[in-house]
Amino acid sequence: MLYRCLVGAVLTLNLVVPAVALDSTEVAIRDAVNRGQEDALALLERAVNINSGTMNVDGVREVGRLFSQAFTDAGFATRWADGDSFGRGGHLIAERGTRGPKVLLIGHLDTVFAKDSSFQRFTRIDEHHAAGPGITDMKGGNVIILQAAKALASVGVLDELQLRVILTGDEESRGRPLEVANKELQAAADWADIALGFEDGDGDPETVVTARRSSSEWSLTVQGKPAHSSQIFRDDIGFGATLEAARILDAWRVALSAIPNLTFNPGLLMAGTDIEHDDENTRGSVFGKNNVIAQSAVVTGGMRAISPQQIDRAETLMRDIVADSLAQTSAQLSFNHGYPPMAPSAGNDDLLKQYSAISEELGYGPVIAVDPRRAGAADISFVASRVDGALDGLGLMGEGGHTVDEVADLRTLPQQTQRAAILLYRIALKSR
Repeated sequence: MLYRCLVGAVLTLNLVVPAVALDSTEVAIRDAVNRGQEDALALLERAVNINSGTMNVDGVREVGRLFSQAFTDAGFATRWADGDSFGRGGHLIAERGTRGPKVLLIGHLDTVFAKDSSFQRFTRIDEHHAAGPGITDMKGGNVIILQAAKALASVGVLDELQLRVILTGDEESRGRPLEVANKELQAAADWADIALGFEDGDGDPETVVTARRSSSEWSLTVQGKPAHSSQIFRDDIGFGATLEAARILDAWRVALSAIPNLTFNPGLLMAGTDIEHDDENTRGSVFGKNNVIAQSAVVTGGMRAISPQQIDRAETLMRDIVADSLAQTSAQLSFNHGYPPMAPSAGNDDLLKQYSAISEELGYGPVIAVDPRRAGAADISFVASRVDGALDGLGLMGEGGHTVDEVADLRTLPQQTQRAAILLYRIALKSR
């Protein structure tokens, strides 16, 4: 990839020549990050080698203990928020500081790789790359949070900030009920001025995330009048459940597909005389005959939107289309909203400008906002509307996330840590 070539050109043990002079404290922060890379890589390997698939609650807790000790050693007060009440392992909270801007730093402990996955270990591929479950999504990001804080502490400026770190244990599969699973995260957001997320974004260090789309589910149930198929289209017989479902889906396609950053996807469709729908496991069974008009249909799917206003607009359009039923049919539509959107904002854009300027001064070049369609929902989605500014995608970069080909470009570990540490320092400076 192009960015790997660019990173390789500017990094030699991460001792870069900045395009614009950093101040003396920022130079010291950069150098402290470089000195900490051996410890950072060792912690990353240890974390990756602990399976912490979301439903492996013991593994999530073990990774939590590993990072809890690391943050305690760095001078943070840590505590564990147990996840029994929302069906998950729990969350790690680490706090430090009593003065200065309040900054929430977000990571997560869990991965998509189950306890019985074949992909279990950190493996060094070559000098610059390593593979492992969750190495970029997002144990590398957790390490960056810690190392950035340690670099600030080493030059005596960490206590000019109030930091709250939350490493969730259910980012890949959210616990329920949401209000319980998100209690610590949203309380921290209400406390904070700024939120920074350390996901890997789209894997490119030339981009960060200033906006994420929501993740919602919807369910459509349709009823028609069963009769012999030869009588379909009669006014008193109607069009049946299958054609009504098809009408609704195509009308949604026409109405919604032209709205920027809005998508909807029908993932499951069943129609026939008798339907058994196992909603929890997204499967079912259907009986129907070619000479009988379908009595029932069920369609389930997902929707993603860039703002609450866009969600409201889409819901209104979808419900209006559902209500315009074909003869002798009826339909009901319901929504289950999971992750809210991280909507664009002036505060987010301001953080991006600061971050990009830091990147250029470090010699890494400018950073731009990633297309929201390339950034899925994440923990920061639950907090972005509650803070003055939010930025995500600050973690360890690579490719193949959520697959057994997940590989990190280790050259971006010090790079991303330097950028984050100096951003935190400048946030502190602005409050003086």
